[in-house]
Amino acid sequence: MNKLRICFMGTPDFAVSILKDILAHNYEVVGVVTATDKPAGRGRKLKASAVKEFALEQNLNVYQPTNLKSDQFKIDLEAMNPNLLVVVAFRMLPKKVWSFPKFGTFNLHASLLPNYRGAAPIHWAVINNEKQTGVTTFFLDEKIDTGEIILSKSLEISPSESTGEIYLKLMNLGGKAVVETLQKIEQKGSNVKTTPQSCENEFKEAPKLTKENTKINWHQNGEAIYNQIRGLSPFPLAWSYLKEEKKQLVCKFYASEFIKEKHRFPPGKIILENKTIKIACLDGFIIPKELKLEGKKKMKVKELLNGYQFMETTLFL
Repeated sequence: MNKLRICFMGTPDFAVSILKDILAHNYEVVGVVTATDKPAGRGRKLKASAVKEFALEQNLNVYQPTNLKSDQFKIDLEAMNPNLLVVVAFRMLPKKVWSFPKFGTFNLHASLLPNYRGAAPIHWAVINNEKQTGVTTFFLDEKIDTGEIILSKSLEISPSESTGEIYLKLMNLGGKAVVETLQKIEQKGSNVKTTPQSCENEFKEAPKLTKENTKINWHQNGEAIYNQIRGLSPFPLAWSYLKEEKKQLVCKFYASEFIKEKHRFPPGKIILENKTIKIACLDGFIIPKELKLEGKKKMKVKELLNGYQFMETTLFL
């Protein structure tokens, strides 16, 4: 058996869940590396990452390097002297960092690699109406999300689940995958069995979410719009402009339904019916259930209709 000395690298609450599982299984964590404190809220006060807050509660040593290639971080890494780095939702590491430990560096990625390499794997799996997703642990190499796979675990995605719901399931599954990976390295060390990722086929990607690729295009089939809305909920949210005469408001969508139905309305046309909003798309109607109109709080559609008057010419762009 190999005694592991782990340096953990991560930033959001997804990574906190994994770190909790590592500690719950009594592994030694010699240091935690996370993002620097960032301004947040109306007062723009500096706020620590979720990982930093948890690590300090556990009396773990926390490091927040601005430059992973710096001499100071090299000194910090040597002082920690880890023989394994575990990376969950962190930034890209330089080779001199990921190659430092005796047993290397492995990453937990929230997809079934080699599909959905990139920044937003959970979102794109739901947007693309995948029936299955999962988590993968793999050793880092010089490219992004291409290293040799240690293990994968999968779960089903139902047609009604949002990214938020899958996110929580993958946090739980990810903890199990990381602990199982640690057990393998503990037993086999550098001889742990891995599987190279295939480079022969084209694989689905998970690019960064932007203002452009989160905007709804009403000139498409309703199923694609429905999947985009659930795939971007509860963050960062699918959005559209609501056009009222000379004014355009941003509207963000949390939840919806889709009804397939032939009609002659132009895409984006709003039909009010029985305290509901129907928005025309190519092959039917999107029926929003919960949304947030610019300048207003998040609310159910019935609540919005009680205080907001849609004009006949109002439509979504």
